[in-house]
Amino acid sequence: MAEEPSNGELARRLDAGFGDLKEDVRDLAKRLDSKVDTGTLALQQQAQDERHAALAGEVRSIRDARQKEAEDRQLEVRTRETQRAADRRLLLTALVAPVLLLLLQVYLSTKGAGG
Repeated sequence: MAEEPSNGELARRLDAGFGDLKEDVRDLAKRLDSKVDTGTLALQQQAQDERHAALAGEVRSIRDARQKEAEDRQLEVRTRETQRAADRRLLLTALVAPVLLLLLQVYLSTKGAGG
């Protein structure tokens, strides 16, 4: 009978077992608290997707604005080139042509007076 534990020894062993069990439950509770709920994870993913979509929209609008600016600059360059060509034609017709006509008239008058 000496081999069987006494009631006090059984009580101590049960208390130690319950203590270990309580400690294991506490550790498990801590691990569960650190886990993310699937609902929370879905909300976080949805928020991240919305931020991504908003950022993509901003990038798209910036790209479109830059493209519009480039097109406006090209149009401005073409307008300036057209204006320069018109100015050259105006210079030719307003200045050079009358001078040539005047020289021609002087030449013809001297040719007619001498001949």
